[in-house]
Amino acid sequence: MLGIIADDFTGATDIATMLRRSGHRVAVVNEDGTLSSEQLAALDAVVVALKSRSGSQADAVAASLDALGRLQAWGAARFYVKYCSTFDSTDEGNIGPVLDAITEELGAQSCVVVPSLPANHRTVYNGHLFVGAELLENSSMRHHPLTPMTRSRVADLLRPQTSHPVGEVLRGTVRQGPAALRSAINAAEARYVVVDAIDDEDLAIIGAATADDVLVSGGSGLALGIPGPGRTDASWAPPPRGRGAVLCGSVSSATLAQIAHAARTQPVSKVDIHAAIADPGAVAAELAAWVLAQPADATPVVCAARDRSDVLPRVGDVETAPVVERVLTQTAALLLADSTVSGLIVAGGETSGAVVRGLNVQFLQIGTELAPGVCWSSAEAQGRTVALALKSGNFGDNDLFTSAWEHLA
Repeated sequence: MLGIIADDFTGATDIATMLRRSGHRVAVVNEDGTLSSEQLAALDAVVVALKSRSGSQADAVAASLDALGRLQAWGAARFYVKYCSTFDSTDEGNIGPVLDAITEELGAQSCVVVPSLPANHRTVYNGHLFVGAELLENSSMRHHPLTPMTRSRVADLLRPQTSHPVGEVLRGTVRQGPAALRSAINAAEARYVVVDAIDDEDLAIIGAATADDVLVSGGSGLALGIPGPGRTDASWAPPPRGRGAVLCGSVSSATLAQIAHAARTQPVSKVDIHAAIADPGAVAAELAAWVLAQPADATPVVCAARDRSDVLPRVGDVETAPVVERVLTQTAALLLADSTVSGLIVAGGETSGAVVRGLNVQFLQIGTELAPGVCWSSAEAQGRTVALALKSGNFGDNDLFTSAWEHLA
C-alpha cells in the first residue's frame, strides 16, 4: 500500500484524485482518523490529511511523524510527502523540517522534490518553479498573506529549511528516460534532488525512475507518474441528491472568478466580518437560514469576499481568516443538520480543514473528479452520508460552483 502525508485537506483530496486516475482505490483520513481492517482491505492508497502547511515547525514535524507511524501500522510500504505545487513555505519551513524527519525515520538516502502539476500550470524548468508563464516570484503567490513566495528556484527555497544538501536534475536528463534519471539522482549525492517536469510524460519518467524509492515528495502531479493497479472497481456512488451550497473561505483570484461566475445565476451572500468578530455563532445561524430560504434547486454561495476590495486580513488586532473559518464551519454544521442538504463545496485549504474537523469527518471516500485536483467525496457527517468537494483556492474552472452538481444527479 502507498501511504501519503498531505499538509492540508485540499492537498489530500487533490493527490487522492490523481491516484484514482490510475485505478488506485484511495481514501483520505484526518490526523485522528482510523481505518478498520475491512476498509484497509479495500484500499490501495491512504492519504492522511494534516493542517501542517503554515503551523509551527514542531507541530508540523510531530503530526507528520505520527501520520507516518499510522500509515506503517496500516501496512504502507512506500510513502509520499505531499505539499503545495507552489511550494508554500517560509525560510523556516515547514517542508524541509518535515522531509528531514521523515527521511531520518525511514532511513531514506535521498528523496526527489517534484512540485510540478502541469495540469494546473505549475511546472519546474531549469530548477525554477513557474505558475503558468510567470516565475513563482512574479505570480500572485508573491503576496500570499502567510507564505509570500519571493524566489522561484526550488533549491533556493528548500536549502534554508534543511541542513542537508539539495541537488538538481534538469529536464534534458529527465527526457533521456528512467535509467538516465536514476543515475543522475544517485550521482547528485544530495539528500534532496529537485527534478524538472513540465508535462505528464516527464512525471511518468520520474515515477518510473523512483519506483523502488521508499519515499518521494512533491505536489500532486507526481502521483500521475506512479504506476497504479488500474482497478476497474475504483468506482464511487454519490449519495442521493438533495440541496447543496458553496462555502468559500478562499479569496484567491480563481475562487473570486468562480464566485463571480456563480453570481450570474445563483444567490451569493458575503460574511459580515465585523458582525462575525462580535458573534460568529449568530452570523453562522443567519447564513444557514439564508441558504435554506433560497429555492430548493438553487446552489447558494456564502463567501468571505466577492472581490479584492472586500479582503480585510485584519480588523484592528483581530486576524479575520480564523473568524471566517469558524463562521463557515458552524454554517456547514447547521446546513447538514437539515436533512434536505446533501452536498457542500468548500473552497480554501484552511477552510476545508476547519469544516471537516468541525463536522468530525474521519474518512473521505474519493469520488468523481471535477477538475485537476478537485473531486467529490462521500463522508459520514451528522449521522448520514453526504457529498463534499474540498477545493484549493486556485483550482478549478470558472464554472465549477455551478457545474459540479451535475455529477450528483
